Parts: sequence; C-alpha cells; structure tokens
Amino acid sequence: MENHVSRDEFMMLVKWVKDNYGVNLEQKATLVEGRLWNVIKKKGFNSLKEYFDYAVADKSGMEIKTLLTRLTTNYTYFMREDQHYAFLVDTILPNLAQTLKNKDLRIWSAGCSSGEEPYTTAMVLDDFFGTAKKQWDCKVLATDISPQVLQMADEAVYPEERLKNLPAQWKNKYFTKEEGDQFRVKPEIKKEVVFGSFNLMEQFPFRKPFHVIFCRNVMIYFDKPTRDALIERYFDALEPGGYLFIGLSETVDKLTTRFQFIRPSIYRRPL
Repeated sequence: MENHVSRDEFMMLVKWVKDNYGVNLEQKATLVEGRLWNVIKKKGFNSLKEYFDYAVADKSGMEIKTLLTRLTTNYTYFMREDQHYAFLVDTILPNLAQTLKNKDLRIWSAGCSSGEEPYTTAMVLDDFFGTAKKQWDCKVLATDISPQVLQMADEAVYPEERLKNLPAQWKNKYFTKEEGDQFRVKPEIKKEVVFGSFNLMEQFPFRKPFHVIFCRNVMIYFDKPTRDALIERYFDALEPGGYLFIGLSETVDKLTTRFQFIRPSIYRRPL
C-alpha cells in the first residue's frame, strides 16, 4: 500500500466499516487500495482520508454505499453452486408442496448482489411448480446493501457468459435476447422477485419467518463473532424445519449453533 494509502488511513476505514456494517477488511489492504484509489483520484481527492470524510459527510448515504459496493462486490452468475438448487428441487420443494397448505412459500436471498441468485431461484420455482405455480405465493425477497447492484438487478440484463450454467432451454424460456451478447430476464420471472435495500447488521424487520434463506459468499467479509451472531439471527428468522444455504467455502460452527448440519453449506432449523 506504499505511495497511496497510509496504514493509519487504512485502519480508520477498517474500523468504521466493521463498526457500521460488520464487514472485516483487515486482511484486504491490497484490495482496498486497488478498488478505491482510482475513485479517490477521479473525484479530485489526494488521500483516502479526504475521500472517506467526504463519503461520511454525504447526508444521502449514497457515497458510503458506493464505497462499500466497490470493496465487497463479488463476481457472480446464474445457477452458481448448483448443488443448492438441486437440493431445493429434490428435497425441500417436494416436502413443502405436500405440507404447506396455505401455499405461502417464503424465500430470502440475503446479499443478493446483482440479482442472479434470486432470479435463478424464481426460475427453479417456476420450473418445479409448472402450471400449479399460479396457486402459490412464492415471490423471492432479495436484499443487498448496495444501491448500485440493486439497480443492476432491477434492470435484469446480463451478458450471455453469466447464463452459461443454466439449462439450455431456460435461456429461451426465461430470457429475451438483447443487442450484442446481452440477455434480459422476462417479465414473468422478474415480477417474482422483490428487491430491497437492507444492512444485515440491522434488526430483521420481517413479520413472518422464511422457509429458505440463501446467504452465500456474503459472510466471507465478516469476522467470526459477527458471522456467528448473524447465523443465529437467521435461525430465528426461519420456520421450524427451514433451511439456510451458505457459500461452499463458508462454515457454521457446529459446536455452538442451534442449526442441524445437513451437508456442507446446508443447514436446517430442527422441527
């Protein structure tokens, strides 16, 4: 980080982001400099501290969220970690189809980024239920802290490369070809996802518990106490028998959690 960002500036940013958003950037010095320095210069500032002070002073909160987006956004694509969707189709949905008499199926994509995860989930639901889907209320809630990625998700236009893991027929069924290699999610799938801005460190505002929560490749930025506390809040936000999906590279502390371990990256709240 020589030349651009001092150690004191870096630690100031680390502490503020950790205190306010639970995100731990302490081991991300190179990433912080690489992703922020061009922004700092482009906006006419001479140091990270100058830019940080400007971002914090922005009453709209947009500049801080822009900063956070640059530091935490990961590359994603449709049908990522497809074994989760296979488990959803083979195990979870058949059971809920039999037992959920009110047909009110609640799924939350927490940290949804640019929308590929919740749209994939909506496609899976559409394919599973088929013509019976109109009898169900199964809209997917999708939240993220970043207004930039939520705007991308709402636009619902993606390069073809992001679709490569989807079944071939789904590309025609659920997307409209745009100019170049761009594909737009069709309205009948788009309307099945409800996007909203939400900081996972805040109190959960939901009136009803969920049957499934996806929080994948989000907690890699959190330290262990923050991660453990969030996982327990997910437990409380699930219906008995509900499932939590986390990223394949992430873990839940089996010794302290109330969750039942099903298989790596899949956990269940006991009935």
